[in-house]
Amino acid sequence: MTVLDNRALNRATLARQFLLDRTGAPALDVIAHLCGMQAQEPQEPFAGLWSRVRDFRPATLDGLLTGRHVVRTHLMRRTVHLVTAADALAWRSRHDTMLRRRVLTTYRRELAGLDPDEVAAAGREVMADGRPRTMAELVDALAVRRPAPPRRALGELLVAALIPMAQLPPRGLWRTKAGVRNLPLATWLGRDIAPLPADGSDPAGQALVRRYLAAFGPATSADLRAWCGLAGLPAAVDAVRGELVAFRDERGRQLLDLPDAPRPDPGTPAPVRFLPAFDNAILGYHDRSRIVDDAHRGLSVAGARVVLADGRVSATWDATAGATAGTTVGTVTVTPLRRLSRSEHAAVIEEGRSLAAFLSDGDSDRVRIDPSAA
Repeated sequence: MTVLDNRALNRATLARQFLLDRTGAPALDVIAHLCGMQAQEPQEPFAGLWSRVRDFRPATLDGLLTGRHVVRTHLMRRTVHLVTAADALAWRSRHDTMLRRRVLTTYRRELAGLDPDEVAAAGREVMADGRPRTMAELVDALAVRRPAPPRRALGELLVAALIPMAQLPPRGLWRTKAGVRNLPLATWLGRDIAPLPADGSDPAGQALVRRYLAAFGPATSADLRAWCGLAGLPAAVDAVRGELVAFRDERGRQLLDLPDAPRPDPGTPAPVRFLPAFDNAILGYHDRSRIVDDAHRGLSVAGARVVLADGRVSATWDATAGATAGTTVGTVTVTPLRRLSRSEHAAVIEEGRSLAAFLSDGDSDRVRIDPSAA
């Protein structure tokens, strides 16, 4: 069985994440290909799409959100994701058990003795009037809180697990600060959520396996589970195994993949790329060593924005406000995690200037590399 080393896996990941070459595909198609984008920080998907899509403009994503083509909702790993409307409706039922279990486990003491089905029914009754509500407003409207559990725990149970919700615009729009207003997914999108098949089959799980490998493969079953958090995936993998090819990594673990998915030559040059906080390319794996050193693994869960050089996490970055009134971004500051070569330094400056211009709508192209860092 062919062995793929870390560099081969790195280049495959970059190619499938549109980080080896930017794509000219529409942003909607890119979001679908990526199986959604993690989006608990509302502005981060803009930088993620800019790094992947040629000539991306923020108004494009704004239009997809307000036009109800994409939606912000709790999905993989109980985190807020930006996904296409079609995927949200097709996948949500498959995630219900995981979402409920994770919230009930997190708040097991606070929610002890509570009947989730009773709470869900009461919540749906409240939301039936079609009026968007904040989590606090929904909790206030419930008449089943006797005795009342802690408000945060009850609210999380309702909006993240029991009732499939969409987080409505203006939340997630470009340069917009807005609280979360929730509305049931089916109400917002005008279509019903696909139910789980009564015969016990798992077409959604099988689709997730194929879609995950298209965007993240080659990968192990553990990587797949870490990405979505779902149980029962071994059966879905077995169901589609005949469609897949298998490799080994350097540790001898089996890697699964789609036969025709891109696996570039490991020597393919990788451009500098700036990634947003919680980017798919890093968080989509249990073993993230293909893209980040173990010493820096914690950055990915701490919400650090990172810079890829030669395909690997080599620096962090941040954007500071401009000194001129009305200027959102003044300078992109890069903090290296290792010594950058002369060519890497120049490439970071060039890409950073483009990012600063994007974030500031052309008001600034200033980049600063922290001289005190590695």
